[in-house]
Order: sequence, then C-alpha cells, then structure tokens
Amino acid sequence: MVNADGSGYRRLTTEDDVRHYYSSLAPDGQSVVYSAYSKETKRHEIYELNLAANSVNALTSAFGDLNAPDISPDGTTIAFTRFDTDPDKPTTWLMARDGTDLRQVTDVRAWDPSWSPDGSSILFASYAGDTTQLFIVNVDGTGLHQVGNFPALRGRNDWSSQNLIVTYSGERWEREIYIMNSDGSGHQQISPVGGNSQGPSFSPDGQWVAFTAYFDRYEVHGCEIYIMRVDGTDLRRLTDNEYCDYQPRWGP
Repeated sequence: MVNADGSGYRRLTTEDDVRHYYSSLAPDGQSVVYSAYSKETKRHEIYELNLAANSVNALTSAFGDLNAPDISPDGTTIAFTRFDTDPDKPTTWLMARDGTDLRQVTDVRAWDPSWSPDGSSILFASYAGDTTQLFIVNVDGTGLHQVGNFPALRGRNDWSSQNLIVTYSGERWEREIYIMNSDGSGHQQISPVGGNSQGPSFSPDGQWVAFTAYFDRYEVHGCEIYIMRVDGTDLRRLTDNEYCDYQPRWGP
C-alpha cells in the first residue's frame, strides 16, 4: 500500500514464494481482497487481509482459478473472475463477503469485473467478434450490453462515483488510458502520450485516476504507479522501485 501522495509505502504480504495479485481495497478501507496461489488446492484462491489485525482469511477453496476480486459499494458482495475447466473461457461470478452463496452472473466470457457506483451492475471485459470490449450486466444477469468500442482494449477498468468509466487500450507498449460516460459516449484519451499507461482506478471522489505507466523507465521492469486528474493533468509519480509496480486499486 501507498498513500495518495506517495508516502507510507509498505508491504502487506510476506510469502516470497507465492504470487499475490489483483488486490482491491474494501469500501471501508479496513481490508484488502486479492488472489494468490494455494499450495493446497494448486489453484489461485481469493483471500481477504484484515489490515488492523494483519490476519488473512481464505474465502474460496478448489472452485477454480480465481482472480480480480472486487467488493461491492455496500461491502456485502464480491465480484470475481473464475477460470474452471476451459482456460479460454473466464466467467464472472458473485459471492457473499464470507465466500458463501457463489453464483454466476452471465455465461459469456467475462473478466476483470468492477461494480457500478450503486452496486446494481457489473462492468467487465469480454469478446465482441475479433476484439475485446467492455460490457455491463445487471447483478441478476439481465440487461447485458456493450459500452464503448476500442481497437485494442485489454480489460482492467473502473467505474466512478460520477458515473464515468475508465479503461485502457492500445497495442503492446503503446497503451493509453481512456475515460467515457457509462453509456459508452464521449470517450477520450486522458493519459499523456508515450507512457504505455494501463490498469486504471478512480479515486473515491472520482477526481483522480491511479494507473501503471513507464514514463521514467521505458523497459520491462520500469513500470511505476502514477496518478493524474481525470482531465489528464497534474501527473504525479508515487512509487520508485527496481521491480514493477502495477494494477493499483484506490481505496477510501
């Protein structure tokens, strides 16, 4: 974790031989959910780390390879991506905060889910013909529809309290951050050109975007965490490490 001004950088997990990734802060800021490889199930499971107690609770067990957990705005439900028997068909699922009540949202290929501000819908990436695009579906599986049209979208996205969507698109080493209305209209690039910018996340007030970029070291391990205003101004670098810092998720 790191504060929004770059101070307070600290490590949360301690197992050097286990990959921990796709971290996401709870709406109350008291815990972090993430995916990590389980030596027992030989798959990636979803865990929750209580920040105050520094304790970890496994939420899933042998339900497939699971990643990209995201907690609903009211704190009751987790959306996540599941890979099961077909590695080419990820699906989006929901579960209660304690790991019970598992249910699939939609049968289409779907990954990298994010919640709508009111918790009624899920934003995710899926295939649309020969390209990857963003889609929205109601939590009960109805109302599936595409939003936006990008030439080379990857998947990671976020949905702000101002009802704006942020995502990234572009060919390898040429990716940029885009913002648009939740109906797909008015999309525009907001990242400064040339940073290979990706993995965006809105601040709780919707005025800033945190993301991964390579503005200062344009090489494989050169990615750092940056923030900028939603209009693309006031670019600030938060991290400075020899390893790659990536896929930030902003918390309260």
